[in-house]
Amino acid sequence: MPNLEHPAYPAADLLHLESLVPCRESQVSALLAVFGERQQFSFPSIFIYGHTSSGKTYVMQTLLTTLQLPHVFVNCMEYFTSRLLLEEILIQLQSCSSGTEQSSPVHCDTLNDFVRLFKQALASQELQDQTLYIVLDRAEQLREMEANILPAFLRLQELTDRNVTVVLLSEIVWELFRPNIGCFEPFTMYFPDYSIGHLQKILSQDHPPEYSSDFYAAYINILLGVFYMVCRDLKELRHLAALNFAKYCEPVVRGEANERDTRKLWKNIEPHLKKAMQTVYLREISSSQWERLQHDGGEPGQLKGLSAHTHVELPYYSKFLLIAAYLASYNPVRTDKRFFLKHHGKIRKTNFMKKHEKTSNHLLGPKPFPLDRLLAILYSIVDNRVAPTANIFSQITSLVTLQLLSMVGQNDQLDGPRYKCTVSLDFIRAIAR
Repeated sequence: MPNLEHPAYPAADLLHLESLVPCRESQVSALLAVFGERQQFSFPSIFIYGHTSSGKTYVMQTLLTTLQLPHVFVNCMEYFTSRLLLEEILIQLQSCSSGTEQSSPVHCDTLNDFVRLFKQALASQELQDQTLYIVLDRAEQLREMEANILPAFLRLQELTDRNVTVVLLSEIVWELFRPNIGCFEPFTMYFPDYSIGHLQKILSQDHPPEYSSDFYAAYINILLGVFYMVCRDLKELRHLAALNFAKYCEPVVRGEANERDTRKLWKNIEPHLKKAMQTVYLREISSSQWERLQHDGGEPGQLKGLSAHTHVELPYYSKFLLIAAYLASYNPVRTDKRFFLKHHGKIRKTNFMKKHEKTSNHLLGPKPFPLDRLLAILYSIVDNRVAPTANIFSQITSLVTLQLLSMVGQNDQLDGPRYKCTVSLDFIRAIAR
């Protein structure tokens, strides 16, 4: 039984629309209820918000295109000034009215000009008989424009006396939009994040024709089991699925396993998915480079990108400060004399040390340390003598700003500030080289 039903639209179009927007049927149904029939006046403005990759833009484009509703779709990030935005709306509107591409330029300097030209563009009988939808994607950019732009779009139906609905798509909530002077409140709608079940259903639809749907669904289940905790972005997951599927199929292609040997397929793909974890969101290498790296059996450290930390360039003493901070965070205080003094004498191993010598400090996490201990370790690991100048203290502040160090406690503590080193061992190894 179809989930989408509306008397104003053909059942075949609604059924096709439902197949194009999986796991967003409730949101589409609510939008159709707000839109009403083609000739009816809809709500003057609709505000749709949700996290990135929650389907806001795709659902609106698919809904308006499938049902053939007259609309204008503008990305506010691309048209970043009020003049560019208003002119682009008019250009698309004239193209929608005439049915052909508009070649002549449109000049619109003020909002009054926009209202006047907007009425002229809606002179055709076809656009007068049905609702026109103006969709503004990345609408948070409207806050950077003139103060009258956002209130004008919210009341555009009233200003033009035409059947028009403005739809704002954004990743932030309406409370961050509302002007201090007040404005017309839009109808708000929230698009929640896709759950792991929704992602499984959506990504499984991309299975290649040469493999069964169950085989590809099992692959997507493995992929989500690895990446779901660190990545909920549907576009990124779809990219990762397409990038690593060939490696998953290798045992089947070579005849070493069939499609049901899940354990053997998992053991083959596991190390490659761990490598891919280091490049989530970064796009530091192209798809062809990643496939070449997999084919050659390269290690993630060979990547000349962000995950290899080869881009980090710090001042000379900042590198030693970071190394000293790492040593102070992961080495106990009682070992400083043994590690950093040349003539420390004989040190007895106590029962406490024997009891805890098998516990790795890296598993326990970084420990806070005072500023004087950091400087003492710094003086012992730097070859030449370092004077405690303002330059050294400013570099410590810069490391905190870069989030390579974190300050523990308050600034007004009597015993001085305490810090923690927040970088990993691989990062410090790259710095130390």
